[in-house]
Amino acid sequence: MSAGNTLDDTDTLKILIATDIHLGYLEKDAVRGGDTLVTFDEILRCAQDNEVDFILLGGDLFHDNKPSRKTLHTCMELLRKYCMGDTPIQFEILSDQSVNFGFSKFPWVNYQDGNLNISIPVFSVHGNHDDPTGADALCALDLLSCAGLINHFGRTMSIEKIDISPVLIQKGDTRLALYGLGAIPDERLYRMFVNKQVTMLRPKEEEDSWFNMFVIHQNRSKHGATNYIPEQFLDDFLDLVIWGHEHECKIAPARNEQQLFYVSQPGSSVVTSLSPGEAVKKHIGLLRIKGKKMNMQKIPLKTIRQFFIEDVVLGDYPDIFNPDHPKVTQKIEAFCVEKVDSLLDVAERERIGNPHQPEKPLIRLRVDYSGGFEPFNTLRFSQRFVERVANPKDIIHFFRHREHKERNDTKINFEKFANKSSEGMTLRVEDLVKQYFETAEKSIQLSLLTERGMGEAVQEFVDKEEKDAIDELVKFQLEKTQRFLKERSIDAIEDKIDEEVRQFREIRRKNMAEENEEVKEAITRARAHRAEGKGVSSFVSDDDMDCMNSIDERNADSDENTSLPTRGRGRGSSRSQSSSTGRGGSRRGGRSSGKETGKESKGSSSRAYKTPVVTQTKNKSIREAFKASSQRPASTISTEIIISDDSDMDDVSLPRSSKLNQRTSSISASFSKRDSKGVSFYDDDEEDDEDEYDPFKSSTSSRRARR
Repeated sequence: MSAGNTLDDTDTLKILIATDIHLGYLEKDAVRGGDTLVTFDEILRCAQDNEVDFILLGGDLFHDNKPSRKTLHTCMELLRKYCMGDTPIQFEILSDQSVNFGFSKFPWVNYQDGNLNISIPVFSVHGNHDDPTGADALCALDLLSCAGLINHFGRTMSIEKIDISPVLIQKGDTRLALYGLGAIPDERLYRMFVNKQVTMLRPKEEEDSWFNMFVIHQNRSKHGATNYIPEQFLDDFLDLVIWGHEHECKIAPARNEQQLFYVSQPGSSVVTSLSPGEAVKKHIGLLRIKGKKMNMQKIPLKTIRQFFIEDVVLGDYPDIFNPDHPKVTQKIEAFCVEKVDSLLDVAERERIGNPHQPEKPLIRLRVDYSGGFEPFNTLRFSQRFVERVANPKDIIHFFRHREHKERNDTKINFEKFANKSSEGMTLRVEDLVKQYFETAEKSIQLSLLTERGMGEAVQEFVDKEEKDAIDELVKFQLEKTQRFLKERSIDAIEDKIDEEVRQFREIRRKNMAEENEEVKEAITRARAHRAEGKGVSSFVSDDDMDCMNSIDERNADSDENTSLPTRGRGRGSSRSQSSSTGRGGSRRGGRSSGKETGKESKGSSSRAYKTPVVTQTKNKSIREAFKASSQRPASTISTEIIISDDSDMDDVSLPRSSKLNQRTSSISASFSKRDSKGVSFYDDDEEDDEDEYDPFKSSTSSRRARR
């Protein structure tokens, strides 16, 4: 970062930066109800005193999606007080404002409105607390925008592709390209970045002469595999990123050595959680930009309620506390009283004498009582500090580290993974599955599947909601083992069969490439099944229903051992007809064919008739497959979806998918969208049936349960 020329002149843009103000937080609290409004008043007054060109907010101006009338009224009152006036605007907008503010009924910047007199324009993106909702996709910022008090930008309604068009601002010789993106669910935005569905548009003329700044409101720290946005996803032509949503104040721009831009995280202006990150001193920033140089001046907020937090581990004081002592609880309580009193003394010394700063501080004492200690009564404890602390009910927080119980002398090193998680890494499901089976006793070891294959299938089930991933992996490896045993032509002796299965499993474990193909094929089958359920239309006539029933009956009569792919939820004809009308079909509870005993027929989809795809492989045990005289080959649907999920790489590969069989609907290479308007595959009342398919039960027990 270059300090540049910090003197204010006609070429220097001065911008006040703030994020996560959370107006209305705890507004009904008798002590803390007005904290956010007092701080917002200070922020706007600071902008006026420093004669900034405009104010830039990074989301979560309001704490609630529907703020109260009091909160909204006070916000509008303060904006009108500080941001309206006769002071001329020193910069101009060069971009197409109908694109930048296209969601507004007044698609132009507010200071150019002939009916308004704006002295300090306010530009803001929405956050996850005040995001657009409802049929009209409105939020509280839209009300302020309609009133001409702020300029709401960075909105997008598309879930297929995002094009971020910058607000082009020029003051003298300084040109600023201001990009903004309001809050989007992190998993969806992560997926769109991976699929290269997010594009940041650049000015056609003199690209290198613009200072590029991006305002984003997403998770910056890693909370899950896809529940954050890595900085490496952002374009490297950016110069500065203003990161909202994270409440810890890290406003000093930090350089990303890989993408070569700077990231500033202003943090929140109010304490919304009693955590260590909120105890960091709160600041706002005064950003000066001249040409391609910038300077960030930290301005401490003086009206923030003081917050002090301290951890106490009782086990660290063996000379003071003995868990076997009869009065150890009283000693612990007296010790905590001393700690709180010391924190209150520190708060008194650090109080700067600002008349607008709240008098009562926030105090948090986290007590680890592991080692046989017992917690004391926190309500009685809080009564001592009602008149001195703003949060008397939340002063003490007791916790203890859980000790993992050992079973059958089996030790699984979960602490190793926990330590990695605390360092910013994430527990992966496949790692836990592998760790479990590697350390489990012999009686519960996998005999057919491999640990890696099972881990990948469970990961698909958990992270991507592929409900058939485990089922299809079991079926696929079962079929492959059956073919292997037939080719070996060994005697039908249990010990020999078990030995051959073990050898075959070891061969697959050593062949990593082949195992990858197996997992990929199983996941492909699961996605193909899901595509079949979603690719149906919405109209079913009585004639079509009768036609489907007759087809099901003929299929059942022709081959009693052939089952249709009902994803483990096959029913008789009567059940199929009743469930087929659950969403948009004809009447519910249709005619029964009377041929449902001992047979399974595929229930028609809840929308329209579609010719069923017959899977001719029956789910048998190994021994049944070996003794069988013949077996029809399973009809497979070949497709491949490759998704790069490496957040540490610069180049993110696009998912690639091949064409499916003609009988199967085509599926998208991107992840499935949970909020899309697709047809649900299962009827609601089918989900609660007791005879739900279990992929780890044998087909014999499944048929017995359905009878």
